[in-house]
Amino acid sequence: MPLVAIPGSKSVTARALFLAAAADGVTTLVRPLRSDDTEGFAEGLTRLGYRVGRTRDTWQVDGRPQGPALPEAEVYCRDGATTARFLPTLAAAGHGSYRFDASAQMRRRPLAPLTRALRDLGVDLRHEAAEGHHPLRIEAAGVEGGEVTLDAGQSSQYLSALLLLGPLTRRGLRIRVTDLVSAPYVEITIAMMRSFGVEVAREGEVYAVPAGGYRATTYAVEPDASTAGYFFAAAAVTGREVTVPGLGRGALQGDLGFVDVLRRMGADVEIAEGGTTVRGTGTLRGLTVAMRDISDTMPTLAAIAPFADGPVRIEDVANTRVKECDRLDACAENLRRLGIEVATGEDWIEIRPGTPSPAEIKTYGDHRVVMSFAVTGLRTPGISFDDPGCVKKTFPGFHEAFGELAAGWGIPAAGA
Repeated sequence: MPLVAIPGSKSVTARALFLAAAADGVTTLVRPLRSDDTEGFAEGLTRLGYRVGRTRDTWQVDGRPQGPALPEAEVYCRDGATTARFLPTLAAAGHGSYRFDASAQMRRRPLAPLTRALRDLGVDLRHEAAEGHHPLRIEAAGVEGGEVTLDAGQSSQYLSALLLLGPLTRRGLRIRVTDLVSAPYVEITIAMMRSFGVEVAREGEVYAVPAGGYRATTYAVEPDASTAGYFFAAAAVTGREVTVPGLGRGALQGDLGFVDVLRRMGADVEIAEGGTTVRGTGTLRGLTVAMRDISDTMPTLAAIAPFADGPVRIEDVANTRVKECDRLDACAENLRRLGIEVATGEDWIEIRPGTPSPAEIKTYGDHRVVMSFAVTGLRTPGISFDDPGCVKKTFPGFHEAFGELAAGWGIPAAGA
């Protein structure tokens, strides 16, 4: 039974870096993800004047509850959405002048609901080019706190950023949420804040966060559930078996719920205390599934959908159109390149069964497009990618790890 060691969670690592920087004392992060996104986050903290020490398996962060050490800084957020949304929020709680910019890809992604909420809280924030997008400048003077209304219908990261800010304000925060996508990611944030000494209360659509700051701790980062999904899907689509240790009952990440989709399609799934196992049964059933709360796994399901015995319809995934690329259209285009019949709407995609033909996948620089269609490649020799290296965003060693798994099964992996 192949055991696959999945790198640490990107979502957990980013939140842990914010919490460690904001906490009173020195925090040790155990087995954090080392990828372009998380290295970019750590570099951003360093630019703001925080000390981040790295060893092979741990990072240590000297927390500064009072905010960034430097009175002026310029931070480049690369392609990282958590970096681009969390770090300006962290800086707002300090005192100084801070400028944030990002890659062309990240500049296109929306930021307006978060920056509007920060302005409503009295933060002096100015977008330098397109309103609601990077680059932006903050003249920080701390945040008083109070009540604010937020639309988190495009990204749960807006709500997570404000929740993380709450304990750093002078009076705490009450956040009224009018819409929310990917709710399990907010639960990750709340659970991690608890580990750093803060309890968030929820009263209907209102999240109440007390003032008082965070306390430093030692925090172990669990494996990335979204990344594990490619390996679980690989087992389901090939009739093989995979176990991911360290990602089992009690896992923080909602994307582990993807295995329930695989179970509905016919795979055997076992979620134990120490890990999760998926066994392919030789059957993949078509289904209709709403994936609003686990939308990062939508491309993974789309990539294996042609091998189902009936149509696969994925609904309530409008927010995937504002990720690293328009993932809904990217999946549709690439499936059509493979000769598969696809229909799409504003927030849904429906994929008919078929036998994919080899083709080059257009990646749009999106790591999840590459990793998803690598799973398709296990049943379709000859698939290649126009930008295989973009996996460095979350899993630099993906092609090696996936190739090793496939080789163990006697199956050639997709061309990197």
